Parts: sequence; structure tokens; C-alpha cells
Amino acid sequence: MAQMYDHGGGVRSIEVPIPDNPLGHTLVYVVDTDRGPVLIDTGWDDPTSWDTLAEGLVACGTTPGEIHGVVITHHHPDHHGLSGKVREASGAWIAMHALDAAIVRRTRTTRPDRWFSYMAAKLTAAGAPEAHVAPLRTARRPSTLPGFTPAAPDREIVPGELLDLPGRRLRAIWTPGHTPGHVCLHLEEDHPAGLPGRGRLFSGDHLLPGITPHIGLYEDPDDTTVTDPLGDYLASLERVATLAPAEVLPAHQHRFTDAPARVRQLLTHHEARLTDLLTLLAGPLTPWQLAERMEWNRPWDQIPYGSRNIAIAEAEAHLRRLVKLGRAEAVTGSEPVAYVAV
Repeated sequence: MAQMYDHGGGVRSIEVPIPDNPLGHTLVYVVDTDRGPVLIDTGWDDPTSWDTLAEGLVACGTTPGEIHGVVITHHHPDHHGLSGKVREASGAWIAMHALDAAIVRRTRTTRPDRWFSYMAAKLTAAGAPEAHVAPLRTARRPSTLPGFTPAAPDREIVPGELLDLPGRRLRAIWTPGHTPGHVCLHLEEDHPAGLPGRGRLFSGDHLLPGITPHIGLYEDPDDTTVTDPLGDYLASLERVATLAPAEVLPAHQHRFTDAPARVRQLLTHHEARLTDLLTLLAGPLTPWQLAERMEWNRPWDQIPYGSRNIAIAEAEAHLRRLVKLGRAEAVTGSEPVAYVAV
């Protein structure tokens, strides 16, 4: 049974389940406009998730066939997964930031062998043992898995601009870090319950009430640019704090108030984590060795294969931030490259 909640002011949310995931569900928001309902995110591409979304839309007084548009906060499959099905049902447009749209295009066009060889090379360079890298050398990507054939967006979300939602004032706020093209969406309208602050913020995964979002690396195999996603994320947090919305409507967990306080908690958390990593880097460590020693939500030997790849990316993102701050450096001549605190 679909769980629907009316947030007032022509905004509702539907809990769309994520199969076999501790997050449980994605909150898909339904925003009324003068041209029909618009969705913010769509949920995971799974038959049960689709049925739940459809039931939820009926509970909201509409159907999948009446959706006018889809606004995607970021390209991850628990947010963008069902966008294609919604568009098939209704002819809705799909909007996404250009940087995440580029990742979607790359996912749709990159040959599996090219992608897996790139991943194998990245993990080897990070110091991963051969036993971890070996499966990637023979892997074949099944095109039927969620996330591997995402719908191509047909509209671009431009940071700072109002989206084309007749009768509403929804402004795009670029908040890179969790993904390069992550956006929050600021509903610049009085809060329906009169809460103090500046409107409401659809925060996607950027700002969650009780979770620190993953900071990952989304790099083009053909691009050698060294990115700093953690630096981007921390700067994006500051940007959201200055908005001072009356209420935050995130993509997971539950709505909350006092965004600046939550931002301060996250900034403090990351500063403490960087300090802890400097202690670990008293002696040279590769990104893999650092990840093994970092604090996760479970012991390293209990982290499954795919999650270890995500953990390595997060460790490397933190290392890049420390290097950029001048607090750590690569050890000259080390292979795989190791880092040490300065």
C-alpha cells in the first residue's frame, strides 16, 4: 500500500520502495502546477516500485498518464530509475543538470568492456588487491539491471534559474558533491503552515536529517581532470545554509526544519573525519589501505564487494581534499600511489 503524505500548498510525497536497500524508500514529491502535476524524482526501476508510485499518484488525485514533467535531483537509480516509464505513460519532459545528464549519456553509450577495464585500472591504482580487481577483468554488464539504461533527459536544469512550472516558483540550486550535477530545488513560496524561513527546499540527497551522503567520484574514462567532490560538497552545504528555508523536504527519511543547524553538523562531521584520516596517514597508505582503516557503518570484512568500490571512491575523495588543503601529499615514486600526512 502506497504511503502518501500531503505537505500542504500543492505538495505531496509518496514513499517508493528501494528493493533490498537499508534506505527503504525514496520520497517522490508531487508538485501541483497550472499544467498538471510535476514529479521531483521518480524512484527505483522495479515493478513493485512502479506499482507503488502509480498507487500513490492515484491517492494524490492523479495518475502516471497525467504527469506534466519530471525534475531529477541527480542521476542515481533510486531517483531517476522510473523516469522513462513515467515519460512513456504521459509524454512528460525530464529535466536534469547538464553534468548528471552527461553521466547518463555516458552510461548509455560506454561499452561494458571499456567501463570495466577503466574500473579495474582505477582500483589497481588505488592499491586494491588482485583478488578484488580480477572479477572486473571478465565482467559483462547485463543491460537489464537498473541504472544501466537510464532515460535520457530532454530538458536542462540551469542553476539559479526558475524551472518552467506554471504557477509555481521553483528555483534550481546547484549542489555538487554527492554527484557532479546534484541540484536542490527551492520553492520560493510562503510555507503553507506559516513556518518562519524562506520557503521550502527539496534537498534530494544533499541534505538529509540523519544520514551523511556518500561523496563519490564520477569521472569520464577519457578525462584526466582531477576533481575535488568533497570540497564541492562542503561549499554546496554553505550555499544551502544561506537559503535558510522554513522546511527541508529530503529524498530519504523525513522532512525537517533548521537547515543551517544540520549543515553545521555535517561540516563538523567532515572536519572531524578529515582530522581522523590525518592520524591514520602518519605513515604512507594507499587509498585501499586507508579505506580498510576508515570508520564505516560496519567492519571492513563485512562490507560487500560493490560497497567496497564505493568506499574506495569516498576514501579517494577525502584524500583529494586533504591534498588540496596542503595537509597530505603523495609519496614520490610510490606505486600504487600512497599518501602521507604533511
